[in-house]
Amino acid sequence: MSGNEESFISHLVELRSRLMKAAIVVIVVFLCLMPWAGTIYDFLAWPMMQALPQGSKMIATGVITPFLIPVKVTMLLAFIIALPWVLYQMWAFIAPGLYAHEKKLIAPLVISSSLLFMAGVAFCYYFVFGVIFHFINNFAPHSISVAPDIDSYFGFVMTMFIAFGLTFEVPVVVIVLVRMGLVSVQKLRQIRPYVIVGAFVIAAIVTPPDVMSQLLLAIPLCLLYEVGLLLAPVFEKATRAPSEEIEPM
Repeated sequence: MSGNEESFISHLVELRSRLMKAAIVVIVVFLCLMPWAGTIYDFLAWPMMQALPQGSKMIATGVITPFLIPVKVTMLLAFIIALPWVLYQMWAFIAPGLYAHEKKLIAPLVISSSLLFMAGVAFCYYFVFGVIFHFINNFAPHSISVAPDIDSYFGFVMTMFIAFGLTFEVPVVVIVLVRMGLVSVQKLRQIRPYVIVGAFVIAAIVTPPDVMSQLLLAIPLCLLYEVGLLLAPVFEKATRAPSEEIEPM
């Protein structure tokens, strides 16, 4: 067996070990949370329940849906709680192959992207849902009894969480594009009008068809794009390799 093959196999073994360590912690956290699966789903459903008429409840049309959906929500929460450990395992796997200046780039990006994603989810849960669900409930005709299905609600909530979580990743995307030399800050500033139009197009596709919810997604996207433009030059300079430094004359 050649040295390259041995190295490849050792990397696979290391990767499997890191994945198993991450998965074990996620499973342990999930099992610890399972006794409170119903309460966890109630917390997820709280924004909708606040918008519904008093005494209203959601419905479950599937046979195993009342059990399956709370389990899915609990599994997602377990992954979020264990995310620092999962990211540490990813970092421990790739760190040995990185140069010192590359480690300066990767570590802050991993931490900031995780925090930004969770900030996007929190913004969606605590602010956006209240606006959207109250609008939908107030718009519904009086002849309709609003009783959302928990499966449909779960799908909608996950879509919105992902949309807002990824929206809050915009500064990281801008920083990475600039640091890798794929595009300059000047070019990104020039295409600002197209980014603004694209933000509103994305918001119109992802969010319900009301102006308020579209603005709640498009405006943060545009603002975070500007934040990325401000931070990209600073980050690029701080993570520059020694060979990239300009020698004094």
